[in-house]
Amino acid sequence: MTRLRALVALVALIVAGGLVAVIPATAASAAACSASWQASAVYWGDAQVSHNGRNYRAKWWTQNEAPPGTTGVWEDLGACGGGTTPPTGGTCSYPNWTAGTWYAAGAIVRYTNGLHYIAEHDNPGYDPIVSTWYWEPYACGGQPPTTPPPTNPGGFVVTEAQFNQMFPGRNSFYTYSGLVAALSAYPAFARTGSATVQRQEAAAFLANVYHETGGLVHIVEQNTANYPHYCDPGQSYGCPAGQAAYYGRGPIQLSWNFNYNAAGNALNLPLLTNPWLVQTDAAVAWKTGIWYWMTQNGPGTMTAHNAMVNGAGFGQTIRSINGSIECNGGNPAQVQSRVTRYQQFVGILGVSAGANLYC
Repeated sequence: MTRLRALVALVALIVAGGLVAVIPATAASAAACSASWQASAVYWGDAQVSHNGRNYRAKWWTQNEAPPGTTGVWEDLGACGGGTTPPTGGTCSYPNWTAGTWYAAGAIVRYTNGLHYIAEHDNPGYDPIVSTWYWEPYACGGQPPTTPPPTNPGGFVVTEAQFNQMFPGRNSFYTYSGLVAALSAYPAFARTGSATVQRQEAAAFLANVYHETGGLVHIVEQNTANYPHYCDPGQSYGCPAGQAAYYGRGPIQLSWNFNYNAAGNALNLPLLTNPWLVQTDAAVAWKTGIWYWMTQNGPGTMTAHNAMVNGAGFGQTIRSINGSIECNGGNPAQVQSRVTRYQQFVGILGVSAGANLYC
């Protein structure tokens, strides 16, 4: 009975609040919040930001990847501004996100990290922290986050604003959306290696594209006298679209019947019989440029992609595209034009140009 009376007395004290003063507080006050993370800002190693009530530290150079991210670049420093742990439900009662489930724009889900996300665009169950164009963080309780959504759908390291800055006078045919749509053909493009290497590769590709098309102005080769020269009759499949149908088109100016055949086979497109697709469909045009970049050595010894991700340098991308026509003193002015543009583009993307710029 003595033990029972003691327990009753203890409960009475707790209810009355009498034990509050003798039980030490264990929850430390949260740190002050750093400046809010911004999608367009460049963050170098040790930079600190706040996002969704938590502070984060960048381990290395980063841009566009919202904390906590998926690459490990952000170190979670804990809650800030009086917050505690990420919401695990709170005043929100939204369903758990499920991969493969169709979500219409406006749908709100609870992700596996305990945070909530709202669908900005219809999607078939893309991962909220990977497909950041389709999903935006959503503050539990219904208040929208202050961080603006990213402007680079598909996770491309070049935003639409940067693309427009690179090509201010481009032909309306060469759309940014067409470029982003083409990325799915070769997922390793501009997504291999460190964040710096990814941006260097994107800048290298776009610098060569700029040179080949006069700043994305020309869709087709301008010298029509060359058109009949691009049919190699020695190929078993010949030139079914016509002797003069395989002239340069698109961002890399794809030419020759054998290149149209190879690109068509790789991309599952009827380019041998309908090469005009490259000048009428922006996504197809961009895909042929990325196909050449990713798979063809050309007159060089490696693909342009491998040149950039394996450290051979920008100069080898020139060799893979135009070989001795420009390299080894063939046309130093053209080489310099490409290098100058590359240096400008890496500057826009906030990274160094690297070594071996010339061929």
